[in-house]
Amino acid sequence: MASKQYRVGIVTASDKGSRGERFDESGPAIRRIVEARGYAVASYRVLPDEESLIADELRRLADGDLCDLILTTGGTGFSPRDRTPEATLSVIEREAPGITEAIRAFSMAVTKRAMLSRARAGIRGSALIVNLPGSPKAVEESLGFIIDELGHGLAILKGDDGECARGNA
Repeated sequence: MASKQYRVGIVTASDKGSRGERFDESGPAIRRIVEARGYAVASYRVLPDEESLIADELRRLADGDLCDLILTTGGTGFSPRDRTPEATLSVIEREAPGITEAIRAFSMAVTKRAMLSRARAGIRGSALIVNLPGSPKAVEESLGFIIDELGHGLAILKGDDGECARGNA
């Protein structure tokens, strides 16, 4: 459980989803996981796979102090339309590569295709942005793996906790 109720923005990158041709299952999967951990969903949008639209939304959520954590789903693969990592890199001020490295390492035990993820994570202002995979199953696995540590990272980022080091027990 998150000790403080952090605000989450969910951004699904999907051409078909944005046109209503496909129901977004990954965004709702994110919602279920974060709400079960005590986070509040402040924003949820399904956007086409357009780098500029995704970047604009990430900036809006971070710069407007609307969200503490922004989770994207979709657009992290090899398709020519997959531009979520590029949109993320264009807006973050500091990368947080350990998050996506951890997701890929964990996911490699499930499928070797995890190596094909181009997902990124980083900080803009006081918001953490994390790219997640596009499938609901992969979202559940990867977000489930990192969610508790994200809470600690947010506490540090927001000044709610000042210590990262573990004591000698």
